[in-house]
Amino acid sequence: MRALFLGTPAAAVPSLAALADVADVELVVTRPDRPSGRSRRPAPPAVKLAALEFGFPVAQPDSVDHLRRVVDETPAEVALVVAYGRILPSDVIAALPHGFLNVHFSLLPRWRGAAPVERAILEGDAETGVTLMIIDEGLDTGPVVSALETPIEPDETGGSLTARLSYLGAKLVDDVVPDYLAGRRRAAAQLAAGVTIARRLTRDEARLDGSWSVTRAERAVRAFHPRPGAWIETPEGLVKVLAAVPVDIELSPGAIQPVDGSPCAGFEGGALELIEVQPAGKRPVGGRAWMHGRRGRGTTMLPAPT
Repeated sequence: MRALFLGTPAAAVPSLAALADVADVELVVTRPDRPSGRSRRPAPPAVKLAALEFGFPVAQPDSVDHLRRVVDETPAEVALVVAYGRILPSDVIAALPHGFLNVHFSLLPRWRGAAPVERAILEGDAETGVTLMIIDEGLDTGPVVSALETPIEPDETGGSLTARLSYLGAKLVDDVVPDYLAGRRRAAAQLAAGVTIARRLTRDEARLDGSWSVTRAERAVRAFHPRPGAWIETPEGLVKVLAAVPVDIELSPGAIQPVDGSPCAGFEGGALELIEVQPAGKRPVGGRAWMHGRRGRGTTMLPAPT
């Protein structure tokens, strides 16, 4: 069967490769190149680079109207969407005979929306997974074709869990899409109970505050790594917290003090050892090296403005 693929980040690439195993990929649709790095030169999305390496034609619509034209002109009969980054209008969804399938990185109806992986970590979910669903006009509300569950490990970050789920999603494509297209598997409506919305991540919510519980702070460091990155504001400037672990010491909430040479930050109910940090304008550095550079001087987390 002829297929269209829509995706943008690296997490979508395994599913593109899997789709190529089970269908004829007529076209890969991804977002336009975006300025990147200090030079702000346009950089191609990971899916574009992979598609060109695979030898697939690529389209990068810069508007909904452009996307409509691309879909109308393709001979594809079915589409697979993985983290494309744009909500598809109803007329686009209805344009292909076998519709649009989506690999979503959560166990629907848990965590519909833009940031399901990070929200699952933030809320302390014990498990998550990937869902293969049919796209309808709602926000991740379509019928479910199949799903795979997996535990969330205690040390997983938003980045590492996304990478792992991307390969589980590819497995779903390999194992399930052929049966679905052949009519041997049908989709079922999602459960009405347990719906949560994974709203888009913001930089402001990644700011750590000493008034938080130590559990919430530790989850935030993991969930927001690598993007947008947990951070603190000190009297000396902004510092990103790239890695941290709970430690069994007592510190006043908001205080950052050296303990055996390592910086530790106080929160309600406990403290975190700052394993890796990145002061504004500088490279990432180990927490001990950062504290050594400060000559062992502690500091404080400034509270967010109210």
